[in-house]
Amino acid sequence: MKIVTWNINGIRTFKSGIKKILDSFDADIICAQETKVTRDLLDEKTAIVDGYNSYFSFSRGRSGYSGVVTYCKDSAAPFLAEEGLTGLLNTNEEAVGCYSDQLEFSSEELLALDNEGRAVITQHHFIGADGPQKLTVINVYCPRADPEKPERKHYKIQFYKLLQSRAEAILSSGSHVIVLGDVNTSHRPIDHCDPDDVDNFEDNPGRKWLDHFLFGSSENGDCEEEFEDVSHKSASGGKFVDTFRHFHPERTDAFTCWSTMTGARQTNYGTRIDYIFSSRFLVENIFSGVDIMPEVEGSDHCPVWARLSCTLLPSPKYPPLCTRHMPEFAGRQQKLSRFLVKVSDGRLPGSQEAGEIRENLIPVVKENNIFKKRPADREAETTGNKPKRSKQTKTESKPKGNLLSFFKPKQTIFNTATSTVNPKQAECPKHEPSTESSGCQITHARLNDETDCNTTQTRSRPSGVEEDTHVSMVMEKEIKKQDQQDKEATRVENCRKGPSSFWKEILHGPPQPPPCKSHNEPCVLRTVKKAGPNLGRQFFVCARPQGHASNPQARCNFFAWVDKGK
Repeated sequence: MKIVTWNINGIRTFKSGIKKILDSFDADIICAQETKVTRDLLDEKTAIVDGYNSYFSFSRGRSGYSGVVTYCKDSAAPFLAEEGLTGLLNTNEEAVGCYSDQLEFSSEELLALDNEGRAVITQHHFIGADGPQKLTVINVYCPRADPEKPERKHYKIQFYKLLQSRAEAILSSGSHVIVLGDVNTSHRPIDHCDPDDVDNFEDNPGRKWLDHFLFGSSENGDCEEEFEDVSHKSASGGKFVDTFRHFHPERTDAFTCWSTMTGARQTNYGTRIDYIFSSRFLVENIFSGVDIMPEVEGSDHCPVWARLSCTLLPSPKYPPLCTRHMPEFAGRQQKLSRFLVKVSDGRLPGSQEAGEIRENLIPVVKENNIFKKRPADREAETTGNKPKRSKQTKTESKPKGNLLSFFKPKQTIFNTATSTVNPKQAECPKHEPSTESSGCQITHARLNDETDCNTTQTRSRPSGVEEDTHVSMVMEKEIKKQDQQDKEATRVENCRKGPSSFWKEILHGPPQPPPCKSHNEPCVLRTVKKAGPNLGRQFFVCARPQGHASNPQARCNFFAWVDKGK
């Protein structure tokens, strides 16, 4: 049996297809955290994967936030499945149970702890030395404690306490237990890239909880007293083992999470916050190996796998929590409100084929499939008299060319050979003596030079001379068209030459990056996003990825504020 846990940082990580990713692990159980999908956005290709059965937990309060899912091969289908840790989300009798004592939590706290979709529990059977035995897998995504929000620190500790009480209660019922997922706390200094930069490393409440939760992790005998302010004493505390450290107690630089903002994965400047915890019996008798997979990309976390020397027995039927039983995927009748749920534009990968998307956006209407009758036709049906249509109306109703042709100016072909005006008709009596007295021969090449003459000749002609109004109108149109073309050409030329210099005079653009002192390489521009007096200010730092100070390939400590005037 093989089991994998991975914080995928969004179900959209499976761009190449969910089945392809799941098959690549060759695991019986794949637990993923931070799916960032709510039920209204869950599509069938994500929920129903051939050869697997899946169990989701969704965030109820925020869209695109939190969420976990457990995929099981059909050969390892669980007998029971449940969403959440409190039992309040259980809507059927087929649940794992064993909720322990929850009196220390208020009803509001219990609802809030299960409201963000952070846990899925599946219970399996396997054949052991003493016959069939139960194995319960708790897939969790523990909260992150935001330093700027004290209430989230309390929420995180409460979640830890609830997780421990539930895991220990299931263990006490006779089932073996595996707790795995993103715990969001690095346990020991060896699990952190630079523990010296972390304030009060050993005093962190999350690390104190891990000391209390894990067997043999306390270096002194007063762990119970130190952790008393974080969690109540538990008679069965310390029942679980960090399986990775069990097999690799001294391995360094074994991290599972890196900052994408600083490119820290390139220098392996990260933390180990993804774990597979197990009850002691399984580690000592069933587990055969555990390791991390930093070569697998697609998220700011990497997967962790564990192999057990046992074979799971498949359940003859899927538990009610399985996505195959959801009404939207099971083909059962749904409520009308289900069709009125607003779905955002962000579709999940694989939710629709390209052809389906085009068909939904531009429905294909076959010929003679839809008929729309004109008002005259409807009137004729009521009166019994059909209106007569003339041939002219019929021909005019046909489209003529491209629609864009109706918005373009008509091209006038001006033939210079046939457009020569009679010299007597083109005489300009009011012209100066230096002007050609023989007449104004109008050609395409001389339109601009003879504009004044052309525009005045119609008013100054003798009464006996016949006016050629058509030629005059054509000339005026041609002159306007030529002027418009000249203006457009001038505008295009100015746009080609002038915009960059024009905008540079108005908008100075970003300042030129200075070179860092250690590598003499151009720095990168950053902006302060943290609330405070420097919010919005810009600064320069070394462009290299973040890393340990002893790593020459890592970012140096260059820092420079950008002057406001620049």
